[in-house]
Amino acid sequence: MADFRKSGAWRMLMIGVLGFASGLPLALSGTAMQAWLTVDGLDIATIGFLSLVGLPYTFKFLWAPLMDRFEPPWLGRRRGWLVLSQLGIAATLALMSRTSPAHGIQAFALLAVLLSFLSASQDVVIDAYRTDVLAPQERGLGSSLGVFGYRLAMILSGGIAMVWADPVSGSGLNWNGIYLLMAGLMLAAALVSLLLVPAVPAGNVAPHSNARNDLKGFVAVLLAVVVGYQFTSRVGAPLADAVLSPLFGTAPASAANLASPPNPDQKKWVDLLTLLIGMAVTIPLAWWAARRARFETLNRSLGNYFSMEAAGAFLALIILYKLGDAFAGALTTTFLLKGVGFAQAEIGVVNKVIGIWLTIVGALAGGALMMKLGLFRSLLLFGVLQLLSNLGFWLVAVSGKGAWGGFSLPPFDWGLVALHEATAVDNLLLFAVSIENLTAGMGTAAFVAFLMALCNQKFTATQFALLSAFSAIGRVWVGPMSGVLAASVGWPAFFLFSTVMALPGLLMLCYLRGRIQALDVPRGALPADD
Repeated sequence: MADFRKSGAWRMLMIGVLGFASGLPLALSGTAMQAWLTVDGLDIATIGFLSLVGLPYTFKFLWAPLMDRFEPPWLGRRRGWLVLSQLGIAATLALMSRTSPAHGIQAFALLAVLLSFLSASQDVVIDAYRTDVLAPQERGLGSSLGVFGYRLAMILSGGIAMVWADPVSGSGLNWNGIYLLMAGLMLAAALVSLLLVPAVPAGNVAPHSNARNDLKGFVAVLLAVVVGYQFTSRVGAPLADAVLSPLFGTAPASAANLASPPNPDQKKWVDLLTLLIGMAVTIPLAWWAARRARFETLNRSLGNYFSMEAAGAFLALIILYKLGDAFAGALTTTFLLKGVGFAQAEIGVVNKVIGIWLTIVGALAGGALMMKLGLFRSLLLFGVLQLLSNLGFWLVAVSGKGAWGGFSLPPFDWGLVALHEATAVDNLLLFAVSIENLTAGMGTAAFVAFLMALCNQKFTATQFALLSAFSAIGRVWVGPMSGVLAASVGWPAFFLFSTVMALPGLLMLCYLRGRIQALDVPRGALPADD
C-alpha cells in the first residue's frame, strides 16, 4: 500500500478528490444558497444582493501571494493551507446549517461571504498543488481528472441537493440538514488532505522575502483596488454613460430621464466601457502600490513570469484561446428558447442531464489524448474542434426545430436524479449540445494543463491565480457585443461570426508553436515525494 501511495495512479486519484473538494462549496454560496433563501421566503431584491457574496472568487489573486510566501507550521506550504481552508469551509457550513436566513439574514450573509473567501482560497492552493505535483506528461490527465471531480461535486451540491430538498419528491432533508451533510464531506476532504494526499517534491520551497513587507504590500494593493473600485463607480460609470449616450440617441442618466426605461443594449456597452476604465485605473494603481510597499512575493512573481520569453504573447493566447467558445455560449440558452422555440424542460434535460456528463467525458478523453499528443498538438486539435462545434448551433439556426426529428425520453428515477414526465428531445439539439460539451471538456483539460506549464513552482499560487483571471477577460468582453450582434445580423450569422472569432486564438497558438513545445518537456522520472 505504501508503494501504491507513491505511484502516479494514487497521485491522479488524489487530484480527482481535490477537484471534488474544490467544486463542492461553489454552489453552496451560489445556486443552492439562492434556493434556500427562496424557500425561506426572502424577497428577490435581498436574494439578488446576496449574489455579491461570490466576489472573493474574482479577487482571489490578491491574497494568492501570501499563500505562496507563508507556510503554516508542521504541515508544509501546500498541505497546510489546504487543510486549514477545508477545515474552515467545514466549520462555516456547519455554522450556516444552524442559522435561519429568514430570522438572521445578516449573520447568514457574513457566513456566506466567509464561505466564498475560504472556498476561493482552497481553489488557489489546489491549483498550485496540482501544478507542483504533476510531471509535464501528467498535466493533461491530471487537469481532466480535476475537472471530473469538480463537475461531480457541482452536480451534487448544485443539482442533487435541490432534489433532496424538494418537499414533494425529495428525501425529507431540509437545507439546514443538507449544509450539515456538506460540512461533513468537507471535513472528510480535510482528513484526506492531511493523511493521504502526497507531499510536493522536497525542493519545492516558499520564496524568501521580508514577511513584514509582504503583509504591508498586501494591504497596500487591497487599498488600491478599493480606491480603483470607488473611482470606477463614482467617475468611470458616469463618464462611460456620457460618452456612449449620444451614440444611442439618449441623454445621460439623470433625474430628468430616470423615469424612462434604460436601453438594454446601451447598458451593456456602458458596463463594458466602465469596466475598461476601471481596469485602466486600478491595474496601474495596484502595480504602483505593490512596488512602493515592496510587496516582494507579488513583485518577484510578476518579474519571474515576464522574464519568460514571449510572456506577453502567452497572455494574448490565454485571452483568445476560448474566445469563440465564449461568444457562442454567451447567448445559447436565449437562442434555444426564443430563437428556435425549444421548451425549457427539453433544454434542461439536454443541457443538464446529458450535456454536463458529456463535458466530463470530454475532459477525460482530452486528458487521455494529451498523453499521446503532447501539449501543442492537443491545444491545436481541441481548439479546431471547439471552432467546429459552433457550427452545430449554426445548423440549428438555419435548419430549425424538428429538422432531424426527435424522440421522447421516458420518465426515470435513479435516486440521485429523476425525470417525472416524458420529455421530447430534438435530435439536432442533442447533436449540437453534445458536440459543444464534448469539445469544451477537451479544450478545458488542455487549457488548464497549459496554464500549469507556464507557472514557476515557487510562485504557482500567485501565477496560476493571475493567469486564470486573464482567461476570464474574453468572457467579459463578449457579453455586450454578443447581444448587439445577434440582434443586428440574426442567429445564423452570429454563430458563423463566433466560429470566425476562434481563429485568432488558433493563429496565435501556431505562432507560439516552438515555445509551447518547449514547455512540454520529454518524459522523465518524477522527483520523489518527500
